[in-house]
Amino acid sequence: MRTLRDLGDVNGKRVLVRVDFNVPLDDGAVADDMRIRAALPTIEELRRRGARLVLVSHLGRPKDREPSLSLAPVAARLGELIEAPVRVAPGVVGDDVSAAADELGPGDVLLLENVRYEPGETKNDPELADALASLADVYVDDAFGAAHRAHASTEGVAQRVPERVAGLLLEREVNTLMGVLENPARPLVSVLGGAKVSDKIGVIDRFRESADTILIGGAMCFPFLAAQGHSVGDSLCAADDVELARRILESGSSARASLELPVDLVIGDRFAEDATARELDGLDVPDGWMGLDIGPRTASLYGDVIAAAGTVFWNGPMGAFELAPFAGGTRAVAEAVAAAPGTTVVGGGDSAAALERFGLADSVTHLSTGGGATLELIEGKALPGVEALS
Repeated sequence: MRTLRDLGDVNGKRVLVRVDFNVPLDDGAVADDMRIRAALPTIEELRRRGARLVLVSHLGRPKDREPSLSLAPVAARLGELIEAPVRVAPGVVGDDVSAAADELGPGDVLLLENVRYEPGETKNDPELADALASLADVYVDDAFGAAHRAHASTEGVAQRVPERVAGLLLEREVNTLMGVLENPARPLVSVLGGAKVSDKIGVIDRFRESADTILIGGAMCFPFLAAQGHSVGDSLCAADDVELARRILESGSSARASLELPVDLVIGDRFAEDATARELDGLDVPDGWMGLDIGPRTASLYGDVIAAAGTVFWNGPMGAFELAPFAGGTRAVAEAVAAAPGTTVVGGGDSAAALERFGLADSVTHLSTGGGATLELIEGKALPGVEALS
């Protein structure tokens, strides 16, 4: 994979940079600028070298050209961060966009409108990829969060621009995540949570062969508990997940990693902020109740394992952390990961949101901007956005 260090002189050249500015908006303003800040090293390096920057990103999943999903608020926030004007193009492609790109001077920044305003983006439409390529002398992909998608602004345009490299963020993401798998400081502890076993079966299988310990939490623990014969009440627990969990448990002796499950739970009478919650000193959830968090003994045991780790990879909350009565397990794990002396890598998505919520985002070695891309890379799948840079 070629990187910014492999680029020659870009002074005065138009550099099309695929960024991931898919950020939450609140009342027309950026509510969380983490992904914008993550792209700043690449943007500032290219500006320093005199490139004329054309940035391209998606935002949400617009069904049409929805004004509420315009990138204008993102441009405003980016302009504040780089202390320079960031112009929003009148569209994604077309004569007006080409003219705006041609008017750029060295160090200037143009942000194209939401690339998903174009229906051809997610279809990797050749005409859209051609039009994007016409804006570029050089293509830089710095959107790790979109690298698992073969879209026009990732895989398609890269195939059409001879000089194409990875940005600093994409390079760091790939190298860090591959380092977890290929050369971790041991013991390697994988903390996996979230909703469904089927969503992370590939990740579990990969870590069963490469990690030393896997700690399971979140709703995905209930298929494992059900497979062991525990009652799960109204907890989220799909029948197909129980079969997957049973297969994993039955083949445990052949795996490198030990798989640890909760020893106690926090249960609620419903999924709500004002639910009745109680600690369950055990694992059998009564009828009419649902498991919504790991219990305090589990949180303490998991914290001890994390503290002794050489490398920690965490993806997925330990419970319904967005609800105050069921946030304790995720908070405890987040604090343990933040305090761990080893290398700590946190996958994107809800794990990143949890760290932000608890004010710990700056306390880990690496906080990934990817969700699906992180999981697919860990599983061993090829990422189209990365493959296209070779």
